[in-house]
Order: sequence, then C-alpha cells, then structure tokens
Amino acid sequence: MKRMARPLVGVLGPILVLVSAAGAWLGASGVATAGPADALVTGEMTNFTLLPEPRPVSQAPFRDAAGRRLSLADFRGKVVLVNLWATWCAPCRREMPSLDRLQARLGGPDFEVVAISQDRGGMPKVIEFLTELGIRNLVPYNDKSTKSSRAFAALGLPTTLLVDRAGNEVGRLVGPAEWDGPAAEALIRHFIDIDAPHGASSSRRPAAG
Repeated sequence: MKRMARPLVGVLGPILVLVSAAGAWLGASGVATAGPADALVTGEMTNFTLLPEPRPVSQAPFRDAAGRRLSLADFRGKVVLVNLWATWCAPCRREMPSLDRLQARLGGPDFEVVAISQDRGGMPKVIEFLTELGIRNLVPYNDKSTKSSRAFAALGLPTTLLVDRAGNEVGRLVGPAEWDGPAAEALIRHFIDIDAPHGASSSRRPAAG
C-alpha cells in the first residue's frame, strides 16, 4: 500500500486542483439566486447558473488583433458576455455563429460579446478560424498563455460569463448554448435594463418572439 501512495497522489493532484477551483466558484455561486432573473433561466439558458450576489470578475489580461493588452476593466459601463473558447474545441465552433449573431443584434454602448480565444498559436490562428466560419461581428481576442481560463475558474471550454456594468459576474454557463435565442436575449436584456442610465432605453431591437 505504501508503494502505491505516491503514484496515486500524482494522479489525483490535477483532479484535486480542478475540484478546488470548482468548489471556490460554487461556494460563492450556490445553485441559483432568488430574484426576478430566476424566471429567465429557461430554454437554452436552463444550464445558466446565477450567483446569489454579483461578485468582482477577474481582470486577467488578453490581447486584441493589434497586440494591445486589455482586461475587462476596459469594458466597464457595458454588460459583457465573456466567452472563453478555442479553435480546437468542437462545441465552441458550433456556438460561435450564435455569439456573432448576438453581437450583431445587441452589441453597442450597452452590451458587448468578448470572446477570448485560449489558443497557444496566437492571433493568426484565431483570425483564420473566425474568417473560415464567416464571423463578422465579433472582435478577435486571444490569450495564448491560457491563464485567463484559470483566472476565470473555467473548468472546460466553452465557458461563458455574464458580467454587469460594474464589472461583476452575475452568472455563467459551462458548455455551448444558442446565445441568440429568445431565452438568452431576455436574460441579457434583463441585466442591461436594470443597470441602464436613468431614463435611457438600452435595447437596440425588440426581443425575438
């Protein structure tokens, strides 16, 4: 038994790290928060987990196509949908067009899709992939260090976080989703509208029926 102990620890080590990261996020998130947003976690958003209380999101750096170093602080004042993905991730490939359509529909001064590739190959690989898929509305971002995945406690790709105007995560969804569907749009509009400047109309177009 003693001879087995050291190899077993070596195998379990990475698993324990992932479980610890998941526990840290779930300890803050619980299952779902009580409040009006609960009623919007339906349809394609059934797997979206709301935090009991919004919490500050990581400011892990990433870069745009010009090589500029950015963080989510650069998007403060907007509701942001942060999508962590990679070109080698088949579910990411399937959901990317829906993120592009969502950005076309809602993107503007109140909302932005920030899709951060975790490709170690860097920006050229990202741009080639987006061009191949016909993605026209998403700005390409990349973190070839992949540190942002760990900073955002993402246990798999794709992972998508919804961040309010103050830079706080309100919830997340692990796995792919149809982000331009009616349930997703209603959930996002909820957080756009509750933080909208007084008297301002934040929605660009009527919600899909």
